[in-house]
Amino acid sequence: MSVRTACSLPRAARLRTPGSLRRWPSTTSSVQSARAFSTTLHRDATWGFVGLGQMGYNMAKNLRAKIPAADTLIIRDVNEETTKRFAAEAHEAARSADENRVEIAQNAREVAEKSTVMITSLPESQHVIDVFHSILKEGELPALEEERLFIDTSTIDPVTSKDIANAIHTTQAGRFVDAPVSGGVVGARAGTLSFMFGASSQTGQLLERVRGVLAHMGKKAWHLGEPGSGVSGKLANNYMLAINNIATAEAMNLGIRWGLDPKALAELINSSTGRCWPSEVNNPVPGVVESAPASRGYEGGFGVSLMNKDLRLALSAAEKSGTPLALGDQARQVYNAVEEAHRGKDFSVVYQWLQNKSE
Repeated sequence: MSVRTACSLPRAARLRTPGSLRRWPSTTSSVQSARAFSTTLHRDATWGFVGLGQMGYNMAKNLRAKIPAADTLIIRDVNEETTKRFAAEAHEAARSADENRVEIAQNAREVAEKSTVMITSLPESQHVIDVFHSILKEGELPALEEERLFIDTSTIDPVTSKDIANAIHTTQAGRFVDAPVSGGVVGARAGTLSFMFGASSQTGQLLERVRGVLAHMGKKAWHLGEPGSGVSGKLANNYMLAINNIATAEAMNLGIRWGLDPKALAELINSSTGRCWPSEVNNPVPGVVESAPASRGYEGGFGVSLMNKDLRLALSAAEKSGTPLALGDQARQVYNAVEEAHRGKDFSVVYQWLQNKSE
């Protein structure tokens, strides 16, 4: 989908590029604990999904499997082969022709026109801007019995997300919710993702509706506040993850060079104050955790390019808010170098980069 300007939109609905977006005011909202999802299903509903990448493809598969068989799922991706493959797999999985309700849309506007709930899973801020610009530039959407719900699961910068929410709400096109995910491709495939979402808390009905939708693709959801809060929470979490990953790789490398057994060192750390996810679950040393990407050549997992992207977004958002990050620039230098040397590998490959660097 090509990058377009938003000059044809009404003033309040113009979606601008991330560098020129203005900050929207937000209200303070207490973080709500994860809670059980609502499982209420609406019969004969129409759902939309835009963006069938590694995450989106598996999320959409779980969505199709868990919504009522009589419901219709409309899909859209720039890769036509991907949409055809998805539709073919849905047909094979269906128990009857009546359950094979998957349609392929020609564009995002068509998805929005037909869907009561539209979910997007896209790589970058500009892709999200392009999709929603293409939807809004054509004018009002056809009226539906229920207000449209737009849920963007992409990890983008908070300013862009707030701007898009404002455009959707100002034009009364529906309700926009930012709901980035945690859990990676493995979680997307298993349907065990965690969502952190930003949505107006004025009515509990909207929050329950959002949780009901997300229940088809994951296990947990946290409402963090008003629009933009979801991506803000995701970036704060992943900033910490980026730093912890480097620290774990350095500590393991240091201990091993001192002659310590890596498994014994990891057991000590995971039972002490150094315990963290990169050490306990995703340990960067091959053989320490058999299920970790490091034990299979750093394949799979959370790609170093994605980690670097999230770190870049976090640093940019921190700069715009005047928030000092003492380790941010140093971490970015590390991930830039690691991405260049080990593109396509899990981000725990920082450990291998450190080993090569010191040889």
